[in-house]
Amino acid sequence: MFRLRSISLLSWRAFPVRPFSCESLITQMQKCTDEEQVFGLIERNTATLSEQQVGCAFNVLWQFQKQKTVLEKNVDHVRNHPQFLTLCSVTANHIPAMSDATLVDVLYSIKQFAVESHHPLIEALVTEAWKRLERFDTNVLSIFSTCLADQHLYFSPLMGKIADIVNRRLETIQDLRALSVLMVSISSLISPCFQERLVTRTELLFDTVNSSKVNIARRILLFLRNVKYSHYPLLERCNQVFIRNMSHLDLESISKILSLYQFLQFHSFEFVEAARGRLAEMTLPSDHPESFVRLFAALGPVARPEIKKQLKSTILLLSEELSSQQALIVLGAMADMESRNSHLIKKIVSVLYKHLDNYKSIELLKIIQALTFLHFQSKELFMKLRELLLSRLEASVTPSEISVLVSALSMLPHPHLCETAVSRIEAVLPQCDFRELSDLVACLMRWIQSDHACLASTTGKQLDLLQKLDHWGRLRLQQSTNLALLWEELKSLKGEWLHESLLEESMAALLRFMDEIDYSNVAKIASFLSRTNYLNTLLLDRIASVAVQQIGKIHPFSVLAIILPFSILNYDPPQKDEFFGACVQCCNSYLGTLDPGTLVFLGFSLAVLGYFPEDLLKKMFNIEFLARLDSQLEILPSSLRARIQFRLMELNRAVCLECPELQVPWFHDRFCQRQFNKDTGVMNGAQQQIYKMLAEVLGGHQCVKPSALSPYYHTVGFECILDKRKKPLPYESYSIAPRKSPDMHWDSRVEPRLPPEAERIAIEFLDVRAFCSNIPHLKGKSAMKKRHLEILGYRVIQIPYFEWNSMAMSTKDARMDYLREHLFGAGKS
Repeated sequence: MFRLRSISLLSWRAFPVRPFSCESLITQMQKCTDEEQVFGLIERNTATLSEQQVGCAFNVLWQFQKQKTVLEKNVDHVRNHPQFLTLCSVTANHIPAMSDATLVDVLYSIKQFAVESHHPLIEALVTEAWKRLERFDTNVLSIFSTCLADQHLYFSPLMGKIADIVNRRLETIQDLRALSVLMVSISSLISPCFQERLVTRTELLFDTVNSSKVNIARRILLFLRNVKYSHYPLLERCNQVFIRNMSHLDLESISKILSLYQFLQFHSFEFVEAARGRLAEMTLPSDHPESFVRLFAALGPVARPEIKKQLKSTILLLSEELSSQQALIVLGAMADMESRNSHLIKKIVSVLYKHLDNYKSIELLKIIQALTFLHFQSKELFMKLRELLLSRLEASVTPSEISVLVSALSMLPHPHLCETAVSRIEAVLPQCDFRELSDLVACLMRWIQSDHACLASTTGKQLDLLQKLDHWGRLRLQQSTNLALLWEELKSLKGEWLHESLLEESMAALLRFMDEIDYSNVAKIASFLSRTNYLNTLLLDRIASVAVQQIGKIHPFSVLAIILPFSILNYDPPQKDEFFGACVQCCNSYLGTLDPGTLVFLGFSLAVLGYFPEDLLKKMFNIEFLARLDSQLEILPSSLRARIQFRLMELNRAVCLECPELQVPWFHDRFCQRQFNKDTGVMNGAQQQIYKMLAEVLGGHQCVKPSALSPYYHTVGFECILDKRKKPLPYESYSIAPRKSPDMHWDSRVEPRLPPEAERIAIEFLDVRAFCSNIPHLKGKSAMKKRHLEILGYRVIQIPYFEWNSMAMSTKDARMDYLREHLFGAGKS
């Protein structure tokens, strides 16, 4: 009897019988309503848990967290629960027996509970997954890559192995969800060629995806951000997914999408308008600062005035409760909103002041930039910032950190170039990339211009440092071996450094790689040329040729950038008609998709060149388009809003004058009157000289009018009237209103009241800004103005600065003769 009982007990120990079957325990876990029930099952079945049950337990625990709001999540409580630790211990014994999917799912679930990467269980799971890597299917591989990314193993050999597998399998991958996850994970390791293959595959698979798959579209944006590639066709398709599913997007999703769009410089008025409506619907508890700050940052810059007022009132009440990061976000949003509410700024600054020591250097720079933009002054704050920045600068050794610190110091009130800054800059110059060099030059110029001691003499360390920066900049340009590498350098080149030091070297470098310009980079190169004011016909001809030959591969969103240098520099390529025709044709099918502001800039750029596509103009000059434009202007920064409004006026004027057959009405009288009232019309030194000499030549000040306004509100430098015998007439007797005369027909001259054969003369002094930087070639806007004044009946005399200031005209008599010759056609009156 005792022998039989002994055998029975032994069999229970050696072959334990589970109280429930595997499927039964999994079913019970799946029916649990909270974590404690799952932990209870684990506690009662610890000795009998199988690999499937372990996997199910982790999955159920994670599903509970996913269903909770931010406030309800209790990750720390679950991770520190005794039964969670028991579950981890049991899991380690089952790793070899797990299926591939279970293995990776368990790793993923554990990582969601913020278990440290050096935990023995995670190390064991990763090691086992590495052994099986080649046999993982695409879905399992994508989840595993996410786990590695969560551990910041972006550059690890293991991630490199995953990238290699994706590269080999790419043509067979059919699941865009899994591919999008993999693309984000391996984005730091891919070559340009591999990048293009990934983008092409994504485009091919995009139509197979359900249009409600917002997460896939968002991951594609993340990938494009990681590789710094604004691929418009994919961006546009992702944008349509977001717009169609706007009602399902939450605050966090909208905030992330707006941030990604900003980085990728993708502007979608349609998305912003839909997002504005969606965000305005959200009612968040004002006692939850984290969520409200996120709403403030996302909605504030695009909200209507009454909503902005409510947001600012609520954030003011919450200001005392804000954390350091929340205060930083609010300050940035206020700068975006251009909100100079002094009371709110002071509240936010008081929070920032408490945490200054805890901010990263780049965050300190953002604080200074925002406060400078908001015109905030605080001697105490700026003194503490200067001390903090200098102490960090003394200890810093990395170029990026030093560049940020120097930039921040140079933006403080009354900047001074100290020995510490000079020595730290000189120490890292050989290691700086082009962006850092460009930023350092900008800082140095800011210091020199602000430091009155430097203005007296810039021959010391400042000049020496500038020369060293120039040397390293030229060296980096010369070291570029292809156009892609050169562009990485050129895109950071800006300001005075570009125009005064490295312009010739930049053009020479571009010419070396001119044959590499194609559809993929033509818009970038054209955009750079637009910033230079440098007329290089070889490069512009190459751009026009690429646009004509490869227009089918160029997205309409890029057309404006391609046309812009031709418009600014007033250059017609040999294949002018084919070039402009191809660009306009490319945009025609997208006229309803392009942002209203972009269309205004596009129409104006073409008008400067004397090109007026009828379809584009009909699309723009109608009530529906102008209403959309008004809606967009509401959400734009004031500087960009003013630029668009002014360009629309100039386009309206150009169409009325140059294309009267289109019968587009002139509707900018009030706008121009407001602009003219703001303009004081102050003359510079050369203009004052010309005014005095014109008065002498014409017989008195009554015969010449400075800063006159033509019909359609062109500002004329000086205006006078000569009768048929070339005799000056008193100006006031024949002055005209700047607005279009009600009696003026489309094909009439400007003023029927002048005596017969008399002529109205516009005299324009053209300074350096009216010409290209390398040759005396008139730029587009000045050429268009001359056309317009001639259409209005003026005889236009343009006085270039290089003629007026030449040695041949160094005396007053020479200048007087110059004016007489142009006015009367003779050397002397």
